[in-house]
Amino acid sequence: AFNDQTKDFVEGTPIPVKMDAFSDRTFTFKIKTPQTSWFLKRAAGVAKGAATPGKETVGEVSLKHIYEIAKVKQQDMAHVSLENICSQIVEQAKNIGLKVTR
Repeated sequence: AFNDQTKDFVEGTPIPVKMDAFSDRTFTFKIKTPQTSWFLKRAAGVAKGAATPGKETVGEVSLKHIYEIAKVKQQDMAHVSLENICSQIVEQAKNIGLKVTR
């Protein structure tokens, strides 16, 4: 079941999973989307964020990247508007030392 649900992911993609195990030795799991910081670093082409965010910039991402990441992350946050998800991603980009460009 797990392999079937993850077959479309690119190899090396971190996949968060929420797993519930029960006393009768059964379990359920829910696959979530990768962390936003992983998407941002991948879009910017950097391996890690800035050591001193706000003072140091390690790369840049475009608003198009932000929007595409937000569409993917909306799967985990269906109750949040796409606009709010985008603004959260912009803030996270700044917090890891990425400049957001138009």
